[in-house]
Parts: sequence; C-alpha cells; structure tokens
Amino acid sequence: MRNTLFALLFLGGLTLCNAQDILVVSDAGQTPLSGVAIYTFSKEHATITNLDGKANLDAFPQNEPIIFQHISHKTKQLRKAKILQENNLVILAQDSDQLDAVVLSVTKFAQDKRDVPQKVLSVSQKDISLFNPQTSADLLETTGQVYVQKSQLGGGSPMIRGFSTNRVLIAIDGVRFNNAIFRAGNVQNVISIDPFSVERTEVILGPGSVVYGSDAIGGVMNFYTQRPGFSFVDGMSFSGNAFTRYSTANNEKTAHLDFNIGMKEWAFLTSVTYSDFEDLVMGSHGPDDYLRTDYVARIDGQDVIVQNDDPEKQVGSGYNQVNFMQKVRYNPNARWDFDLGLFFTTTSDVPRYDRLIRRRDGMLRSAEWFYGPQEWLSTKLQVQHKAENSWFDEAKWIGSFQQFKESRHNREFGSDILFESFERVVSANTNLNFSKQIGTANLFYGAEYVFNKVFSRARQQDINVGMQMAQPSRYPDGSTWQSLAAYSSLQWKISPEVNFQGGLRYSHVLLAASFDDMFFDFPFSEADLSTGALTGSAGIAWNPNETIGWKANFSTAFRAPNIDDVGKIFDSEPGSVVVPNPDLEAEYAYTGEVGVSLNFEGVVQLDATAFYTHLEDALVRRDFALNGETEIIYQGELSNIQAIQNGGEAEVYGFEAGLNVNFTDYLRLRSQYSITDGYTEEDDGSLAPIRHAAPPFGNTRLTYTGKKLTLDAFAEYNGQFDFADLAPSQQNNAFLYALDETGNPFSPSWYTLNFGAQYQLNEAILLTANLENITDQRYRPYSSGIAAPGRNLILALKYSF
Repeated sequence: MRNTLFALLFLGGLTLCNAQDILVVSDAGQTPLSGVAIYTFSKEHATITNLDGKANLDAFPQNEPIIFQHISHKTKQLRKAKILQENNLVILAQDSDQLDAVVLSVTKFAQDKRDVPQKVLSVSQKDISLFNPQTSADLLETTGQVYVQKSQLGGGSPMIRGFSTNRVLIAIDGVRFNNAIFRAGNVQNVISIDPFSVERTEVILGPGSVVYGSDAIGGVMNFYTQRPGFSFVDGMSFSGNAFTRYSTANNEKTAHLDFNIGMKEWAFLTSVTYSDFEDLVMGSHGPDDYLRTDYVARIDGQDVIVQNDDPEKQVGSGYNQVNFMQKVRYNPNARWDFDLGLFFTTTSDVPRYDRLIRRRDGMLRSAEWFYGPQEWLSTKLQVQHKAENSWFDEAKWIGSFQQFKESRHNREFGSDILFESFERVVSANTNLNFSKQIGTANLFYGAEYVFNKVFSRARQQDINVGMQMAQPSRYPDGSTWQSLAAYSSLQWKISPEVNFQGGLRYSHVLLAASFDDMFFDFPFSEADLSTGALTGSAGIAWNPNETIGWKANFSTAFRAPNIDDVGKIFDSEPGSVVVPNPDLEAEYAYTGEVGVSLNFEGVVQLDATAFYTHLEDALVRRDFALNGETEIIYQGELSNIQAIQNGGEAEVYGFEAGLNVNFTDYLRLRSQYSITDGYTEEDDGSLAPIRHAAPPFGNTRLTYTGKKLTLDAFAEYNGQFDFADLAPSQQNNAFLYALDETGNPFSPSWYTLNFGAQYQLNEAILLTANLENITDQRYRPYSSGIAAPGRNLILALKYSF
C-alpha cells in the first residue's frame, strides 16, 4: 500500500512538472503580452496568450519549433526544452518597425493603425537616436509633417495643418500638458519635454477632441516616456545609459544619464539631462536681412550699441536647461500595473531673440528682453488593471499634478526701468478610461476633470537703485479654469475589410476671473464663463486587400476660451496692447479628411491625404475699445487697444503625401510633403491668409541600416511665402522676414542637405555623427524670430551598461 501511494504521488508530481503553462512578456519593462499567436510550422497546434500573457503548451510536440508572433514585437522561434530552461518565461523584443503599425493616442489603448480612420505619425526611440534632436521641438520637426516655429533658440512652437499653440494639444503619458495660459501667439513650452526620456511619440493629424477635449482642433502630440523595467531573473538587475553630445553651430554641450533598477515586482528608473547652448551661428549663403550686425551691451551703467564682429553669430540667443525624471513601477501580478512618475525641468534665463532684433527709427529698440527660468514640475500616478468582466477588459486611471512657472523681463534701450511679470499655473488632472471588447467591436469610454489656477503679478524696477513699483499683471491673479467631461467611442470591425470608428464627448468648461481697477478703468469687474460643447467623430477604414487602403473621417472639435484669451494684458506688437475681454464664447471646428494608401508587396508604399477644416466663431486678436477709447498708455507708450474676440470664420485645407521605398532589407527611402492653405474673415468681410498655415514643406531620407552601421542622407525643404501670402500680423512684423525688391517682407524658400551616420562599436558603445546643412544655407523658417543653424557638425557617444 505504501509503495502504491508513493507511486501515485510521484506520477502526480511528474504531471505537475510537465504542465506547460508559460508567460510571454515584452522586453520593454517585462509587460505581459496578451494576444500573442503561438503555433507550430504545420499549424496543427496553435493557441493565443490570455489577458495575463499566459498560455498552455501541453498539446504542443516536444521537438517541433514553436513560433511566437505579436503585432508590435519581433517574431521568435523556440523549442519546449529551451522554454523550460528559461523557467517557462518567453521574452519578445519590441520591433520599432512593427510599432509603427500600432497607435495608442486615438483611444488611449493599442490599436492597429490600418483600422484607425485618422492619420497618425509615430516616432520610435530608434528614430530619435538616429535623428539626434536637440529638443522635443526638433524631434517633432523630423517627422516632415509638423512645422516648427522658433521665436528664440530656447523654443519651438509646432504647427499642424494650419493650427498652432492653443489649437493643438500636447499630452505626456496621457496627461494634458496645455494649461490655462497657452496663448494664440507662439507657445514654446514643448522644449520642457526631454527627448532623452521619450520612448515613443505619436502625432494625430487632425482633431482629437473626443478623447482630449478642448484645444485639440489641429492635432494632438502625445509623448510617451520610458517606463521602468523589471528583472527577468531572480534578484535585482541594473542597467542604464550614459550619453554625451557636442554641436558646432551653437557650441552645444549635452550630458545625459539614465539607469534602471529592476526587481521581480518593483522597478525604478532615473533620468537626468543637462544641455548648454551658446549663441547660435547662422549660415553663410542667404538674405543679409537676417544678419546680426549689432547688439546692445551695458557698459559703465549705459546702454551702448556694439558692432558685431561676426554678424552670423546671433548674439543673445544662448541658454541652458536641466531635465530630471524619476519613475517607480509596481507590478504585483499580470493584472495590475502601478506607474508613478516625477518630472522636473528648468532653464536659465532665455533671451527672447526676436524682440532683441526689433528696431525703432533704425535703432535697436530693446536693451533687454528675456524669459526667466521656465520651470515645469509634474507628478503622475497611473494605475492599469486588466480584467474579464461585463464592464471592461482593461481600465486606466491617471491622476496628476503640474506646476508651470514663467516670467518676462523687458527694458527699452536707454531706459533704467525693467518691466517684469511673473506667472505660475497649478494644474490638477484626473481621468479614467475603459476598454471592452464586445464581439467584433471594441468600446472605449471614460471621464476627465481638469483644474487650473493662475497666479500672476508684475512690477517695474529701476535697475540702478533697485526701487520697485507694482504694475498691472499679465493675467487676473487667482483666476481659475475647469473642465469636466465624459466620452465614449466605438471601434467596430464590420467585416474583415471594413472598420468603423466613431465617438462622442461632452465637455463643460468653467472660467472665473476678477479684475481690479488699480491701473485701468475696465467697464467690467469679473469674467464668469460657463460653456458646454458636444463633439464627435465618425470614420471608416476600408482595406479591401493588402495593396490598397482607404480612410475617411469627419470630426468636430472646439476650444473654450482660457485665461489668456479672457484676461491677458500685454504688448502684442510695436504700438499695440491687448486688454481683457470677458465676453467670449468657444470656437468650433468641423473637419473632413480622405486618405488612400498603396502597398506594393511591402516594397513601395504610397499614402496621400486631403483635409478641410471650417472654424466658426474663431478667437482672434482685433482692434478694440475701452470706454469708447481706442488708445491707452502702456509701459510708457501710447498704444492701440486690441483684444481677443470671436471673429468671423476661418477655413484651412491642404494635402499630405508620403512615399516609402524598401529597395532591400537594408536600404530604404522615405519622403513626406505637406501643403496647407487657408484664410480668415476680417472685420470688413475681406479674406486674409491664416497665420499658422506654413509654406509647403517636407523632407526626404535615404537610409542604409546594416548590422552595425546606419547611414542617413536626407534633405529638408520649404517653399516661399510672398508678401501677399503673409497674414496681416506677419506683414506688420517685417523684422522677422527678408525684404523683397519692393521693400516688403517675405519668407524665402530654402533647403538643406544633411548626412548622418551611426555605428554600433560593440554591445555597449554607440557612436553617432551628423553633418547638417552641408551647403551652409542661411534661412529663417516661416514666422520664426531666429535664423536656423548654419553648417552644423554633431558628435555623440552613448555607453550602455
């Protein structure tokens, strides 16, 4: 009897030991992968991983290779014996090429790009490493479909399909980055995001209001930062990267360090970057109008004009920046994932270069004009839960707190008075998102609450004696902006070839501000806005075969007035001052787009998209009157009064085209080209060019990717805007542009030729070199206040451990 019992226990133990339950995870943070196809070559045996990333291989043969396939990871082939040696753990490597086929931004959950009716761009970490951008603004520019304006070296304002600033939305790890003082003019805050911490960037071209609410009229830029990775083995793992870079055009010196500590359930990631940029040098071949022939210096207590020994050096443009990120991740099991992030960015004083080159009667107007340190502090907690119930398959909750600090400091030439304004915005955000598969459809729904409070003060200071005096603040101090919203969207696979996606969102926005009469006799004492907006989208993706795909989408979007629109006081241009206007309403956009893609056996790929947007009740800056007066004294100057107002209508339309040719597995050609045009209706009913429609632009890249060596030859190009193509506000800012033969400002066409190389010396050392603007062209992108770099050699070294 004893022997029989022992035999039964022994056989039972063998049965347990041979149970082939495996776990499939991604090498990016050891995240369990659901939906992994597992099969043999004969296809006689097949299964798929569940929501926990698990599958059972009992039925699979011992000696036949087993294939593991996932949409965003490299296919892997293993035998059972190897899997057992690895403790039933299968690790799949992320495939940057396949990642392009998956998008996260449209619903906040992973989707196949072919099934999404909107156009979405993706930039992987591999691309970022090769393109080597100095800032996140430069990162966006590498797509060839986002145009970037720069008022100064420390800046970058993205333009998407004719919209910019507070009509496009920035998100970081699913958290809204736009705040209540994002203005209609150019916004340079995107440089606060460290490109070294970005794992992936997605850009939605076109409205995103259903998921993201106000501001997402022209598009959404979503930056996904790196996540901590767990240990694949027992005990603790330690890894990281050290990086250094030098650029000749602005004598850039950058150092970066990140390291990851991984355990079975806990992981920690630290990232820090320091960059120092000196004055930027422009190219040698181009308009002399851009040259920096002289500048202002303070000598012996007096402002003096100094002749520039090197007019191509843009004196007064350098700055430095520090970025810090700390993440903690807790993964108790395959169904729960907790991710805590802390971000902090600060800059030195950043010279406002475009204001430093303005002239009055032929003389430089400003002795000083700079932004104080631009600070961004953010904490974010994300909780992700996978379940199998009647309400959801996956849920994500995000709670965040952000604080933004900025200041402005300006002093006229020959004056001892420095005008200063200081702004601080605190922002709290919470959103809850769900996904649920129902047959052949996926339902996405959620809710969001956003709260912003603005603190603002101003003063004037005598720089000789230090005496200070209060001045009217830029914004009403203590003002608040809130948004409450709920949304739902549906992705329905009508057939294997046809996919429908549509959704609705209701947002309610509350704004409260109080105005005092200490400096101005406003005919109002407060602004109390309460506005609701229902937005929606509906689109079809039709892929009749592997060769051709069609997309059509219609969306509505809105932008509710923010504190900058309602309460700002500032000098918009020489001789004009913007004052508050509490009588504002939301602006609405209606957008349609149609796109086609062709894929000839993966060798030649073409895509083209046409779009049209109609904007109603557009918030625009126009002449205004206070108590019947059209002029007031502001900072010692008689100025024309203007205000943000609900103007007439605006229309934007355009065309985007892309080409991808895979000559071989190693040689690839990519090209993008965008054309955007549009107009706004003026007070008198006339039509004027829209301000943020960029000239035709694009890029073309020929890339060779070998086992260790990558070569990248590329060209960037930009069309011309004549005087008649410029918006009225740009025609009045002649100092930004070259002058044509009649003396009118215009934006000349330009191109650059560039070459990059990357060499993997060994597993630890990666060398990168880029030579940009090889022909040393002198150019200034449309609407920008600073000329672009001339010939620029960039050298970088990365050490991974």
